[in-house]
Amino acid sequence: MYGKAFAPEYQGALTSLSVNSSLDDVLAAGTEQLRAAERAGQHGEAARSGLAVAEAHRRLGQVREADRAWKASYRAARDAGDVAAMAWALWSGGTLARQRGAFPLARRLLGLAADLGERGGDIVVRGYSLAGLAETGRIQGDYEAVGRLHEQLLAEARRRGEARHTVWALEGIAQMHRNSGAHDTAYALFEEAARIAAGAEDRRGHAWALRGLADIVSVRDGATERALGLLAEAEESCRTMNLSGALAYNHKMRGNVLYRAGRYAEARDLYELALGEFRAMGEPRGEALSRLGLTKSLARLGRDRAETEAELVDLADTLERIGLRHAREMVTRAQNELGIGPAGRVTEAAPAGPRTAVAR
Repeated sequence: MYGKAFAPEYQGALTSLSVNSSLDDVLAAGTEQLRAAERAGQHGEAARSGLAVAEAHRRLGQVREADRAWKASYRAARDAGDVAAMAWALWSGGTLARQRGAFPLARRLLGLAADLGERGGDIVVRGYSLAGLAETGRIQGDYEAVGRLHEQLLAEARRRGEARHTVWALEGIAQMHRNSGAHDTAYALFEEAARIAAGAEDRRGHAWALRGLADIVSVRDGATERALGLLAEAEESCRTMNLSGALAYNHKMRGNVLYRAGRYAEARDLYELALGEFRAMGEPRGEALSRLGLTKSLARLGRDRAETEAELVDLADTLERIGLRHAREMVTRAQNELGIGPAGRVTEAAPAGPRTAVAR
């Protein structure tokens, strides 16, 4: 049995905030409490309210503000001698680094956070930090290295009845199965995640699960309208909570669904929308994936083959530099699909199909 989802990153005077609180409300309440704590010289409270401020900025895509906020939270926690609060600040910083595509820094900060969480006796921040390490490896495509860690964290979350973390782990494992071609297994895991998130009133987790389900029913079943309906439901939660990053990924997935259906002009428009959103929040992974979808859509709409080839080569270099192995493989598949060899050799163009696979 799972209880109602909660947000352990909202601490101190902010524990009344819900996991579903609008990020604008979180930012306003956190900033007000932070200023009051700083005026009163309460370093511990400043660290904890600063954590909420950092997370609100990060999820709103405000990278510079988030970077300043987590570092200030860490300094306040250090001044207070609060090891657990230091761990939470490092977790926020590591999560931001992953969002920015700085994977080595993300691993270093999240590893330090996990160690400090254990030293400080805070099993929650330790679990969140290990989850962050697992997610970093998953995003980079290192499934063999982090698959067992995902399963371990899922077992721990189930044992403690932590709905939010259970949903996160299920979605991560589902994504690995989806990208490995095990669509039925992925669908079952996303479905379970959606059910638990709905019961626990975790709107963020539910929105991500719906996005995963939409991906599967599109690529496996060719059920375009059903997929678009799931994404529309997820978008409602994203907009209610002002989840900028989740909304951008929702728009990119809508582009994927439309592309698979052969609706290339509509897909182009959605990829362009998502690309602008990702660029505004400094999210290189989402930006690169949106560029890939846009490049494929434009190619299907008659773009010059030489321009398509140059864009794919540049994307391959970009993804290699970021360290996204799975996404780099997607470029190779795109080159083959469009009849453009990975070494720049132009081959006979492959026929357009309504259900070409586009991964997360």
